[in-house]
Amino acid sequence: MKTVIIGAVAGGTSAAAKARRNAENAEIKIFDMDYDISYSGCGLPYYIGEEIGDRGDLTPRNAEFFKKKYNVDVFRRHEVLKINAEDKVLTIKNLDTNDIFNESYDKLVIATGAKPIVPNILGAEKSNVFYLRNVKQADKIKEYIQTHNPKSAVIVGTGFIGLEMTENLEDLGIKVTLVERLSQVTPGLDKDMSVYVERYLKSKDINMVLGDSVVELKGEALVKQVVLQSGKVIDADFVIMSIGVKPNVKLAEEAGIELGSNGSIKVNTKMMTNIEDIYACGDCAESYSVITKKPSYRPLGSTANKMGRIAGDQLSGGNLEFRGILGTGIFKIFDMTVAQTGLTEREAIGEGYEPVICHNIKPDKPEYYHGKEMVIKAIADKNTGKLLGVQIVGYTGVDKRIDVFITAITFGAKVEDLFHLDLAYAPPFSTTKDPVAYTGMILDNAINRGRELITPDELNKLINNGNDVTVIDARVNKQYEESHVDSAINIPHDQIRKKADKLDKEKIVITYCNKGVTGNAAQNILINKGFKKVYNISGGHKNYKEQIK
Repeated sequence: MKTVIIGAVAGGTSAAAKARRNAENAEIKIFDMDYDISYSGCGLPYYIGEEIGDRGDLTPRNAEFFKKKYNVDVFRRHEVLKINAEDKVLTIKNLDTNDIFNESYDKLVIATGAKPIVPNILGAEKSNVFYLRNVKQADKIKEYIQTHNPKSAVIVGTGFIGLEMTENLEDLGIKVTLVERLSQVTPGLDKDMSVYVERYLKSKDINMVLGDSVVELKGEALVKQVVLQSGKVIDADFVIMSIGVKPNVKLAEEAGIELGSNGSIKVNTKMMTNIEDIYACGDCAESYSVITKKPSYRPLGSTANKMGRIAGDQLSGGNLEFRGILGTGIFKIFDMTVAQTGLTEREAIGEGYEPVICHNIKPDKPEYYHGKEMVIKAIADKNTGKLLGVQIVGYTGVDKRIDVFITAITFGAKVEDLFHLDLAYAPPFSTTKDPVAYTGMILDNAINRGRELITPDELNKLINNGNDVTVIDARVNKQYEESHVDSAINIPHDQIRKKADKLDKEKIVITYCNKGVTGNAAQNILINKGFKKVYNISGGHKNYKEQIK
């Protein structure tokens, strides 16, 4: 059997390796347009920022490696021009010699990846406007920095790559201005979590222009000024476009291969397309959500490797099947870590769930052992109690917690299950009640035990709509005087039992403290004394003041 693979990065090379492990006598060939193969695209910002000093660390496996270890023939700088699915023949061009030839196949894997979204902006063709998708593009950025010694840059887009590049350019002494067309940074997060990232970026003196977009890049040979839709003009020595990618599917589409609703190649759980003996994997292929079971497109190297392994297994007689994704992502920006998995609040609402939201602000380990606070936003379904999604912003221990949440969601955990997890504890690693367990406790209380939460935004809407609400600040008087929710009265926790009888039990009551724990204690007292409707502010005053400015 002869297997041909188009594309030699994560998905394609994973498919080749798995196919070889299953079938020693198969003929396997890979064709790729690029100079580099099997590289770490996620490491490119750190290569530019000189955190990774050796280019070879990004490209540890070359064509010789694949031939020697897997007996796979890899042809770089070869573009597949056409797929003739009926005759099972490819038309291929050698980009170095311009020779064109045909190659037959028995099984075909399309792993053509994704390509940067190129906006229709006047001046975007200038040579100091960069996109970061492969190692050659990273080389060009590094070379430009070394030869032109730039002092400023504009990065368009505030997703993973945009913020990772911000850190690395700033570390090189290049002043960055971020431009984002949305009104928040990190579009993958809900607004109430992105504010924490925005505040941190401000503390690092990062210029940000939100709710605006680029309309023109001015300059003679090189860009010198970035003109925004608002009329604002930003001086810049170069520009990095980081507004996302789209699946590279032209070749597949011309061959009659069906595309999904998001424009990527439609595949089943076996990575098969609608045409027999043609598979697709990686950033060009469609995923689906573990939660909703609906098509999804979240191109990541981890997913591409998984898909590639499944495609290689299937075409060589195996039975691996794709189980979907949660759209998990994690990145760092200076000392801050940002992670998310599953559905955001807005996605949960859009999918018809009745979400219950909690904001849990806890240190990753005891403060006496250098613990640092993280903010965990968790989204659960009120009707089933299942965990739907989590977003975390913090400094240490974020990766550990997000991975526990990912595992829980993948296996259909309910919020009360989180408390019962036997998680590792010792002061250098965690608190006695881990933030994961505490998140489960908060949501369990809200969904199953009548201790309902209210977000800062929901509280403001409640008040602005004219509802008669009693807001109780359960902190000590000094904290109340420093800052408090408008219209709140101060009844410290240790006085609530005495003063509760003077309050109207029929009115809606909102309690809060600094981060939520004492607010919940006050809420318990009032509920146990017969108050009809008592909410606790999610994340307490600390979260409230971040949201309401």
